[in-house]
Amino acid sequence: MTAAPQISKVLPRKQTSGRNSGDVLLGEDWIAPEDMLEPELRGHRGRNGIVALNRSPLARKIIIFNMMALVILVAGVLFMNPFRDSLVLQREQALVTEAELVAGVFEALLPGVATVALNNPASIDVVKTLAAVKIGPGVAAFVFDRSGQVISSAEGKARDYPLENAKTHSTLITDFLNAIWETVSSVLSGPESGQAKVNSESLARSGFNAALGGQTSSSMAKDSAGGTLFSVATPIWSAGEVLGVVALTSAEGEIDRLVRHEREQVLQMFVIALLVSIGLSLVLASTIANPLSDLAAAAELGRDRNARKMAPGRVRIPDLAARPDEIGRLSVAMRGMVAALYDRIDANEQFAADVSHEIKNPLASLRSAVGTLRVAKRDDHREKLLDVIEHDVRRLDRLVTDISNASRLDSELVKEEEEEFNLIKTLSNLSEYLGDQAKLRGVDFITDLPRDPIVIRGLEARLAQVFVNLITNAVSFCEEGDAVRVWARRRENRVLIVVEDTGPGIPEQALTKVFKRFYSERPVAQFGDHSGLGLAISKQIVEAHGGVIWAENIRPTSADATSDPLGARFVVGLPV
Repeated sequence: MTAAPQISKVLPRKQTSGRNSGDVLLGEDWIAPEDMLEPELRGHRGRNGIVALNRSPLARKIIIFNMMALVILVAGVLFMNPFRDSLVLQREQALVTEAELVAGVFEALLPGVATVALNNPASIDVVKTLAAVKIGPGVAAFVFDRSGQVISSAEGKARDYPLENAKTHSTLITDFLNAIWETVSSVLSGPESGQAKVNSESLARSGFNAALGGQTSSSMAKDSAGGTLFSVATPIWSAGEVLGVVALTSAEGEIDRLVRHEREQVLQMFVIALLVSIGLSLVLASTIANPLSDLAAAAELGRDRNARKMAPGRVRIPDLAARPDEIGRLSVAMRGMVAALYDRIDANEQFAADVSHEIKNPLASLRSAVGTLRVAKRDDHREKLLDVIEHDVRRLDRLVTDISNASRLDSELVKEEEEEFNLIKTLSNLSEYLGDQAKLRGVDFITDLPRDPIVIRGLEARLAQVFVNLITNAVSFCEEGDAVRVWARRRENRVLIVVEDTGPGIPEQALTKVFKRFYSERPVAQFGDHSGLGLAISKQIVEAHGGVIWAENIRPTSADATSDPLGARFVVGLPV
């Protein structure tokens, strides 16, 4: 009887280590020795350096995208230019407040008579009064009478700007970026809307008419150097009439110096951030692009070698299992695929050798029988030789059929779509059919199946083939009066299906061999009736469904391991 190695009833999933297949080991320098690398791959890695931008589109994309994000951010900040708008508003409000204060000084000193004129020294000394007023640093003050003539003017003490010489102290990089910004800004904003370049007095006079009408007005223009000037004009009231106008003008280029300083700081930080971003992008690209390039180069090397029939050798995939990221997972997956491929090649070679051996046996018997038939003279001898020939032909036919089914099994397991089905219903149908065959041989057939359905996902036809093989195998070892029992139980996330019989049991030396291809442990009377592939195919199908299968002998509970078995038991465990 065929059997399988005795193992625990609950087997863990098969665990494979990335180090088990030494023939495909190839790692990064921190994992595997450098001498394990293919010469072509070592040359490819040497050309990469930290990162090869000219040979790595991925590295270029990483660097460009990181730079684009930073450039867009800085360009947006500069384009919206919130510094200038804020400074303009603040400076305008400050000039308005300062002009109203200066006008309030004159209003307080006037006698309050409507007929009084500002240009009348008897009423008020405008020059002396303006000189006594503290004017903001760099601010020019003008006092106009009702006719628009300048009565007096003064200029605040020049501001001690820490930013006065910002341009002379700027770096070449900042000047270059400022030039680019000014060029782009001029293109985007277009030409200035016809603003004439004026001096302080002309700009102060521009708000005279509005102030003479009793309103405080502000204006802006460009000076001769291209700097921005701000002017505020406010009326001087006395007895409900406007006697004159006070106009204040900001220092030349004050706002521009502040804006330039803020822009320089932003651009300097941009240069620093850009250099840091490029450096980090290079490091990131090297950790991503180089390993991927090594994996691609190794795969291409194996493809080209096979395509051109070059020197034989195994495909060696870099071992990046130490990386806790997707690249490490990819390396492990690729190495697993390569290892599985070579395992499949080895299995095919072994299968071909086993097939050759199994076919040669009946062929040798046929050759001997045919040769003996030629010289046989007695009819009874001829009949025996013809029986041998017929038996060997049937054996060959069975072998070829089973071998064909076994060779197609792998592809069918991959191609066919898994579906959910009721395992209990499938077992019931099989038991009904196979039970009738067992009773014809005088074998009792007993089933003990749960009433509730057990739904699993898989290939119903292939799993049915497994249970047919196990039940027919058990029946074939039973004699008249023996019994075969099929039962199933659900255990948490798995279901166990057991086929047991009261036959002779499994020889101890066969427990580790029964699931091997072409192995058969049967009585002499059944020689040649079985190919020895049934249990091997069953094991392959069960494992393809994520399950386990094993065989063991049935012994009395109180007996020792050396006692005669009471039968054999095959157990199939499938996930639910």
